[in-house]
Amino acid sequence: MRSVCFRSIRPLQPACLSSRRLATAFSPSPPGKMVCVSLSTRTSSWKSSGVPVRASTVRISGPPALARTHTTAVVSSASTTTTAAPPTTTEAEPELPPYSPPTTGLLSVLPKSWVPYAELIRLDKPTGSYYLYFPCLFSTLMAAPMVEPAMASPGSVIGTSLLFFTGAIIMRGAGCTINDLWDRNLDPHVARTRLRPIARGAVTPFNALVFTGAQLLAGLAVLLQFPTSCLYYGIPSLAFVATYPLAKRVTYYPQFVLGLTFSWGAIMGFPALGIDLLSNSAALAASAFLYTSNIAWTVLYDMIYAHMDIKDDAKAGIKSIALKHAAQTKAVLMGLGAVQIGLLAAAGVASGAGPAFFVGSCGGAVATLGIMIKRVKLESVKNCWWWFVNGCLMTGGAISLGLGADYLVRYNKQKTEEKNKITAI
Repeated sequence: MRSVCFRSIRPLQPACLSSRRLATAFSPSPPGKMVCVSLSTRTSSWKSSGVPVRASTVRISGPPALARTHTTAVVSSASTTTTAAPPTTTEAEPELPPYSPPTTGLLSVLPKSWVPYAELIRLDKPTGSYYLYFPCLFSTLMAAPMVEPAMASPGSVIGTSLLFFTGAIIMRGAGCTINDLWDRNLDPHVARTRLRPIARGAVTPFNALVFTGAQLLAGLAVLLQFPTSCLYYGIPSLAFVATYPLAKRVTYYPQFVLGLTFSWGAIMGFPALGIDLLSNSAALAASAFLYTSNIAWTVLYDMIYAHMDIKDDAKAGIKSIALKHAAQTKAVLMGLGAVQIGLLAAAGVASGAGPAFFVGSCGGAVATLGIMIKRVKLESVKNCWWWFVNGCLMTGGAISLGLGADYLVRYNKQKTEEKNKITAI
C-alpha cells in the first residue's frame, strides 16, 4: 500500500479520474511513505470515479480566506483497489493577547511616555524590591544590638532601614533593566516576558542603557548617605548585578548567582551602623552566616519562580535549576530551607541573639517555609506566582519580626541596666 498526494486548485477533468490511471500517473513512492493529499472537490466527477475519497477542512492560521477544503485519497500500488485515508486536522496554536496599556494601579495614572520605563523597572510588581530589601533589614536589625559602646537607637535603625528601602527600589529597577537588555532576544520567545518594554520595542536598547546609567547614579546618591566604608562594601555587588543575566546562558544554577546579588544587603547593615567587619570577628561571622543563609533563601524562592517559565525556558534555551531538578524540586526546596534556617541560627549565635530571635525568626522561617513547600503547586503558573509573592512577605516578615523583637528586648535591657547604674550612683 502506498499513499499519493494531489493538490489542485482547478476542477479535475473526469477523464483523469479512473482509479487505474490515478494509481499509475505518478512515480512509485517507498512503501509506507505518506504524502499529504489535497484535491479540489469542486467537481462531482470523483463520485463516479471509483476512488473512495473523504473531504476535510483544515484551517490554517490566518484570515478565514486561507481555509481550504482538502480531499484525501490512498491508492494501492499493487492494484486498483483504493481506500480512504483518515482526514488530517491541523490545530492552530492559540494566539496570545496583544499588549494593552495598564488601566488600573499606579501605572495607569502615569504619563504615557513614562509607562514603558515604569514597566521596565517593574514598578507595578514590587515583590522583587521586597526580596532585595529584606536582607538589608535583617542585617540592620542584627547589627543594631552589636553597635558599641551603646546599641544603635531605634531612630537610627528606622532611618537606616528607610535608606535601604529606597536603595532597594532603585537597584532592583536597575537590575531589571540590565536583565532585559541581556534578554532582549530571548524574552520575545517566552509567553510571560514577550511584552516587556524592550522585547516589544517600546524602549530601545540605547535608551534602556542610558536609563540604567541614571538609575545607577541614583543608587550611588543613596549609598553616599551611609558611612564612607559602605562604598567599599557596596560597589562590588554591581559585578553580580551585571553578570546574573549571563549566568542563565551558561549554567543551570543562575539562581545561585542571583543569590549572591540579592543577598548582598545581608552584609551592608553592619557597616551602615558603623561596625567595622574586619576588626569585629563576631560581626564578621554573623554577617557571613546571614549572607549565606539569604543565598539559600534566594535559590529557594527563585526555584519556585522559575517553574512558571519552565516550558518556555526549555524551548528558548534558558537554563535554570527548575529545569535541572524538575523531578526532585520539592526535595531540593526542603534541603535549601534546612540550609537557610541552619545558617540563620548560626548567625544568631554569632551575634549573641536571645530567645526572641530563635523562636520568632528561626521558628517563623520553619513554619512559613514548611507551609509554602508543602502547598505550592509547581505545575500551576498562578499558584507559583502566589507563593512567590506571599512567601516573600510571610518568611521575610517572620524573620524581621524575630530580629526586631530580639533587638528591642536587648535594647530595653541595656537601658534598664544603665538606669540602674545611675540610680545606684
